[in-house]
Amino acid sequence: MISRREALLRIGSGFGAVALASQPRLWARATGMASAKSAGTRKAKRVLFLFLNGGVSQVDTFDPKPLLSKHDGEPLPGELLKTERRTGRLMRSPFEIQRFGQSGIELTELFPELGRHVDEMCFLRSMTTRVPNHEPSLLMMNTGHPQAGRPSMGSWLTYGLGTECDQLPGFVVLSPGQIVDAGPPLWSSAFLPALHQGTYVSSRAPRRSQDFDKHEVLPYLKAAEGKAGDPRSRHDLTRVLNRIHAQRRNTPAPYLDSELEVMETAFRMQTEAPEVFDLPDDAAEARAYGPGSFARGCRTAIRLLDRGVRVVQLYSHRESVWDAHEDIHQYRNLARLHDRPMAALLNDLHQRGLMEDTLVVCATEFGRTPVRETGGGDASGRVKAGRDHNPYGFTVWLAGAGVRGGTVVGATDDFGFRAIERPLEVHDLHATILHLLGIDHRQLTYAYSGRDFRLTDVGGKVIEEALA
Repeated sequence: MISRREALLRIGSGFGAVALASQPRLWARATGMASAKSAGTRKAKRVLFLFLNGGVSQVDTFDPKPLLSKHDGEPLPGELLKTERRTGRLMRSPFEIQRFGQSGIELTELFPELGRHVDEMCFLRSMTTRVPNHEPSLLMMNTGHPQAGRPSMGSWLTYGLGTECDQLPGFVVLSPGQIVDAGPPLWSSAFLPALHQGTYVSSRAPRRSQDFDKHEVLPYLKAAEGKAGDPRSRHDLTRVLNRIHAQRRNTPAPYLDSELEVMETAFRMQTEAPEVFDLPDDAAEARAYGPGSFARGCRTAIRLLDRGVRVVQLYSHRESVWDAHEDIHQYRNLARLHDRPMAALLNDLHQRGLMEDTLVVCATEFGRTPVRETGGGDASGRVKAGRDHNPYGFTVWLAGAGVRGGTVVGATDDFGFRAIERPLEVHDLHATILHLLGIDHRQLTYAYSGRDFRLTDVGGKVIEEALA
């Protein structure tokens, strides 16, 4: 038994395929693809997605609340929202509130370098998500669905827009090591063609710059031991064999074609890509970005964007996640590892002339509670000074192409627990990102398993207040 698609393609020695090819929309559905309609003038050409995994506390960073200090130690007025773990009374932030820029936007003292850029940033302070656990919330922010098996945002973007670079993948993921939760499904292409899969690259900083090893950074590009012939010959032979297989099937094979494209990209990366990841021992640049793996990731990201990579995503180190259950004071050190690199990256985008057509997104999977997490403290009886997960209201910020700088969209309540003004969902964020790239999120679809899928599923509205 064959499917209707296969029957159409075989009828009349291919006349069915010819008929479909004459109707682009029908051909798109038959091959599983649908082209995206333009959402208007495209502002951005590329996306830099900074992900502060762990769940950043909005009240200690980008949405400070003065009333927390005034009512420290008191019960939360009104309804106590359901939390993942036991929580207690209100807990003040140990970090001072400061105003930055001509817009006077308030952040905490943790981000003095980034604060200099607030007039070009838009803070979405009323973001919400569905599930207060790391894995589903990470998946939601990265793929638009809380369960594994959907294409990542980066995959959707390269599927819709392609890439501007022949030597590098269109979607590169930088992380010092395996993400604590979810892992590769965060950058999976799922049912989209394999060409749109995110390419993972380690951004772990070597102990010394001269210790750089391209095979450690890109281990899957190293030829297997004992293989005869040079990589080009083996690659060409594989391509010929796959083409013969496709011809014998006598049907279009888009998945096979995408696999061949992946191998071609991998071959080019063997010879041309490693130098991108071999950062120069530049003392001035090192001082500008600061130490650590996140800083190294930012330095690598700017080089990838400069070479035409469509989407670059950078995660925090697994040992430097923002998951402050025990002690919120650890944020002081975390901010030192993130503030300067992010500010230097924005400066670099300006200096290279990339800021006007690069969209920068900085997100986290959820926020944290303004109340103290309880549960008995540690073995010494010390009371915890940390915060639990909070999906009811947190902050994401945008900067760059098409973004209205110096603005705040939405608001949480007086204590930063719940979004009360202009509540936003993850699908709204994704719709806005696609809009800035010139794509109508409702039209970027892919036919799979009997229905048209899209990044924003059946929701999503563009956040007009964030647009310049």
